[in-house]
Amino acid sequence: MAMPESVPAPLIIDTFKDLFRAERGGGHQRHDPLGWIISVPDTHQKSVLAALDKERDLRVLTCSTEDEANGVAAGLWMTGEPVIVMIQHAGLYASVNTLRGIAMDGKVPVFYMIGLLSREADKDPRESKHSMVRYAEPLLDLFGVPHARLEGPDDVKRIPEYYRLSRERRGPAAVLVGLPTN
Repeated sequence: MAMPESVPAPLIIDTFKDLFRAERGGGHQRHDPLGWIISVPDTHQKSVLAALDKERDLRVLTCSTEDEANGVAAGLWMTGEPVIVMIQHAGLYASVNTLRGIAMDGKVPVFYMIGLLSREADKDPRESKHSMVRYAEPLLDLFGVPHARLEGPDDVKRIPEYYRLSRERRGPAAVLVGLPTN
């Protein structure tokens, strides 16, 4: 197993921007904002969230709960706005009913960036001593949610790939952020 690496926040943000530009047709027309990031405070992805605070092309809306984030993301999608939901693995567990009701049963394409707080760099997440890390992928598998890991800078291509997959299948898809971003 290759050792995971931290992914720089600017690389993730540039990927978001490129993705949203493509989602909007990539034309020369200026959109304000390019897209939305709906977050619940996440210490694992805090460098991305901090950098997003300075970003003018993307709007960030911080929610109190993951259930709220799912609802807001659904509303934005219904109005044609591109949106990404950033949460921590604990929020995945906390919002499983909303994930089921909105993204799965409601057929709303919600794309999640899920931080694996406390993930050990030298272990596969499924072998983690931390149950929140160990069960995140099996939970997504149980619900049939396609997912990939962001294990280093080369994996940022998974962000647009799984974002588009959520749109194509009209349901949830996720990228699990292995190590804290930097």
